[in-house]
Amino acid sequence: MFDDPPAPQPLQQGEAPPQGTGDPLGLDGQPRAWQFNPEYQKLVTLWQQVMPMMESLTGVLKEAERLAQSRDVWDAPVGQRYVEDIGEWQKRLGMYRQSMLGAISDQAADTPRWVPVDAGAPHAFS
Repeated sequence: MFDDPPAPQPLQQGEAPPQGTGDPLGLDGQPRAWQFNPEYQKLVTLWQQVMPMMESLTGVLKEAERLAQSRDVWDAPVGQRYVEDIGEWQKRLGMYRQSMLGAISDQAADTPRWVPVDAGAPHAFS
């Protein structure tokens, strides 16, 4: 099974915006007001919505596999075929989970957590 990629981190209580000027080149020398990037927050929310669904699907397949392996439910040679099919579904779900969570994680890594108040919220691939 795959390990999940790192999740985008929500705004923590007491977390402060970056210090210094908002101009990366330091040309204006004026301090700027910062806000937590709304685009980054959307990624946090998306992760929080997707994870319970993925956990639910994983749990359902594990329970189906457990039942399929039990002789109380299925006592025939063909039962092994169903166990193998469920194993393949688990493998596909694992790859799908890795792909989906990886895409969210990669996007979050390319999206700044804080943006100047007067700027549009930049994010990767905009």
